[in-house]
Amino acid sequence: MLTHLSGILLGFIVPLIIWLTHKDKADKAWLNTQAVEALNFQITIAIAYVACSILTVILIGALLMPVVWLVSLIFSIIAGMAVNKGESYRYPFALRLIK
Repeated sequence: MLTHLSGILLGFIVPLIIWLTHKDKADKAWLNTQAVEALNFQITIAIAYVACSILTVILIGALLMPVVWLVSLIFSIIAGMAVNKGESYRYPFALRLIK
């Protein structure tokens, strides 16, 4: 649950640390899967923030930045709640860069 909710404030740092420390442990497969999922989503959000920063030149980026933050907040909370129940969560539109 921590991996998903930490993305709200800390971005991809906590999911990256959890994934790197547990990626070779077979007994932590579920944790590893959720850390990778959170990491992929936070990387996607970081790419969206970079795109918004570039688009601020034509002023649309300034309008999209709060939307990206709100999407990150909502989906991180939904993921945290699902994982707290013991369910696996998969973000609907994250880039699958890390497998």
